[in-house]
Formats: sequence, structure tokens, C-alpha cells
Amino acid sequence: MSSGHRLRDVEQHHPLLDGEEAAVGSTAGEAEQVWFIQDGCGMVCAFITWFLVLYADFVVTFVMLLPSKSFWYAVVNGVVFNCLAVLALTSHLRTMLTDPGAVPKGNATKKYMESLNLKPGEVIYKCSKCYSIKPERAHHCSICKRCIRKMDHHCPWVNNCVGENNQRFFVLFTMYIAMISTHALALSGYQFVTCVKVQWSECSDFSPPVTVMLMIFLCLEGLLFLTFTAVMFGTQVHSICNDETEIERLKNEKPTWERQVRWEGMRSVFGGKPSLLWINPFAGLRLRRLLATRSRKAGPEFSV
Repeated sequence: MSSGHRLRDVEQHHPLLDGEEAAVGSTAGEAEQVWFIQDGCGMVCAFITWFLVLYADFVVTFVMLLPSKSFWYAVVNGVVFNCLAVLALTSHLRTMLTDPGAVPKGNATKKYMESLNLKPGEVIYKCSKCYSIKPERAHHCSICKRCIRKMDHHCPWVNNCVGENNQRFFVLFTMYIAMISTHALALSGYQFVTCVKVQWSECSDFSPPVTVMLMIFLCLEGLLFLTFTAVMFGTQVHSICNDETEIERLKNEKPTWERQVRWEGMRSVFGGKPSLLWINPFAGLRLRRLLATRSRKAGPEFSV
């Protein structure tokens, strides 16, 4: 390239720019569109996630709470469980439909390089797969087919990468799923004890065999989800506090950036000082963007 700049094709991570510089090449229309990955495995996993959460809500509501003789027990637990389920599914949707921090595809052009005002002889790096200039701490995702800033990992259960822009929602998703799993297990244990005391008579509107099967499957689902999401939640919080993504940890990459540890890292992901907004997946949601429907396919993702 001219002006003394050198361009290297790489497939692995190399430092170059920060997130602000990488965002220069994106268009305003691209930023306003809803992100969605057309991956068959990811869409099936996302559907299974929703199905299991709705199944748990059905069992808790119609098998355990509505037949209960205690009005306040049913009301309080029903409101708490359904609120947690709504928060969990909202966090899942926002994780799945939020651009995780994709670098503009094909921005490794001479014109864009000149706009960076780089020093003579400075080495920059280009991804040989999506032909974009790789910012610092960016990694290429073979499923999204894009370079993602601060990519932690690609999660099929949310059908998206977990990166700079949606890590907050992924942390909330794992937290709320762990909470409703714990709640469902506690309700199941209490329901089993109650049903045994009355010898399964007037315990549920369903027959005893059906009730037992539904509750056993719910307990297995709760144990599985609680184990997975609790471990993932702890791993994510640890990574945020250490300002290190999972990929960087697995590759044992030495940090070339100034780390934001503990509360600085948490504030950089969740934004601002600690408040209830940190645990609110509805914060920052723009309904006008979602209601303004326009579709356009572009590679592995399409925008609405």
C-alpha cells in the first residue's frame, strides 16, 4: 500500500485499533438494523431454550400453583416466577438480536486506511476471511462470518456471539435462568412433600402419573439449567472483573491493553454506576427501531 503503510493478512488476533476507530467504517443504516444470525443449529437451540422455559412456566403455574389451596402462596410464587421468566426471555432476545460488535465487512480498502491517519511504517492487520481491518482484541467467528470486537465465545443457545455490545444481556440471561431454575426446584420439592402427605389426592388437576412425570422432567431440567447457567454466570463475571475474554484466556494471550479490573470492568460492560438498570434487560430498548420493519439479507445475517 502507499504512504508507507503495510497490510498483513492474518487469521488470528493481532492488535491494531480500539472499538471507536473500528466503528468508523460502519454505516448508519447498518447500526439501526436488528441483528440476526441465520444458523440452523443456533435457531434450533434458541427454540429449545424458549420451549423449556415455557414448559417450566406451564408446570409451575398449572400443575403446582393453581391447584394450591393457599391463595397467597399461589399468587406470590406465580408473580415472582413469571416475572423472572419474562426477564430471562427478554435477556435472551436482546442477546440474540443485538450486534455483538461486528467489524464492518470488507473495510480494508485504501480509502479507509488513509482515513485512519496512521504513522508511516505502522503495521495494520486484515482478516483474510471477512476482509476487514481487525481492531485490537477482535476475533473472527466462523459462524457469524464476521470479526467481533472483544469476542468471548459463540453461544448456540442464544444463536449469536457474545461480544462487546451484548455481553451484559448474556450475563443477565444466565443469572435469571439460574434464578428461575432454583425457584422451580424449590417449588417442586415442596409440591412432592405436599402430594405425598395427601396421598396424591386433590394435589393437582392432572392424574398422579402425569403429575409425577411432569414434575420429574421439570426437576431434571432445573438441575441441568441451574448447573450450566450458574457456572457460565460465574465465568462471565470473573472474565469481566479481570477484563479478559474466554478466547484470550484459552489462547493465553498477553494483554497489550490497559486492563479495567473489578468494578471498572463491570461498569464498562453494564454502564454507569451500580443501579437497578444493571439488571434491567429493557434498559436502552428502542421500540421505534423494532417497529420500523425493513428486511435485507446480507451474508449469514439478515436485518429487520
